[in-house]
Amino acid sequence: MRYNKSEKMEIIRLVDGSELGVSDTLKELGINKSTFYNWYKSYQENGLDGLSERRRNSGVWNRIPQEVRNKVVETALEYTALSPRELAWHITDYQNYFISESSVYRILKERGLITTPAHIVLSASDSYKDKTTRINQMWQTDFTYFKVIGWGWYYLSSVMDDYSRYIVAWELCEGMKAPDVAYTIEKAIENSGINPKYMPRLLSDNGSCYISHELKDYLKSIGMQQVHGRPNHPQTQGKIERYHRSMKNVIKLNNYYSPEELRKAIEEFIHYYNHRRYHEAINNLIPADVYRGKRETILKQRWQIKQRTLKLRKKQNLKI
Repeated sequence: MRYNKSEKMEIIRLVDGSELGVSDTLKELGINKSTFYNWYKSYQENGLDGLSERRRNSGVWNRIPQEVRNKVVETALEYTALSPRELAWHITDYQNYFISESSVYRILKERGLITTPAHIVLSASDSYKDKTTRINQMWQTDFTYFKVIGWGWYYLSSVMDDYSRYIVAWELCEGMKAPDVAYTIEKAIENSGINPKYMPRLLSDNGSCYISHELKDYLKSIGMQQVHGRPNHPQTQGKIERYHRSMKNVIKLNNYYSPEELRKAIEEFIHYYNHRRYHEAINNLIPADVYRGKRETILKQRWQIKQRTLKLRKKQNLKI
């Protein structure tokens, strides 16, 4: 679906005024980053006129039927927590009908169902150069913290599979010590069922617990290589840091009066993140599906659904 120049200008203003960053804002809007940056460049060079749509000789064979539009709205009202991007893939996976992310956004916008996120236009950062190519090749680990009223601060230790973004293990701790890290790693090894001969690398920051001799000795004893992220280079551990930020945006909506309340809330979020959340960085798949080796099967099914949908839509729209 194409946007007119007023809609493009509105999107640029949304992103420009956002606090979440370009990538996260565009995810919510269901717009490809390269498309957005092309608009932004044209706007900088030629002003509003640079956003005018080029005329193309195209038919209307791909028009979305009204009943499908109504179904998109019904689905959005049923699954209010899903963004337009997530709704598009939910419809593809569960209703066997392909519809693009931008189409979902436009349909919901026309019905007044798009809530405007508040977002500084920054150039996209370089990604981590040593990208993983399979599960359990490298794990990321980090701490984040939460306050329990009347109890003080508690610290969440997490281990994430770098390739799938799946949370392999987590533990709510009273401190941030090397034994806490070691215990979380032991849980990850148990949960993953990994062969001890093929331990993943462990990526961490340079916090005191991660550079301690105690942790180094433990990792050496189990045959796990440790990798430290470069200081002042947030992209290195951006995956787990972004996960923690997403978690806090949900968890911090409530107050917690006991560690068990907090632990239950964290457990619910991690289950949602692992088993229900569509992740754009892994082809809009769910982390658990990628971790369990279902990636290629699901992508093939989606491609088949897309081809069937487009063929059907073309047949419907070209009827005389």
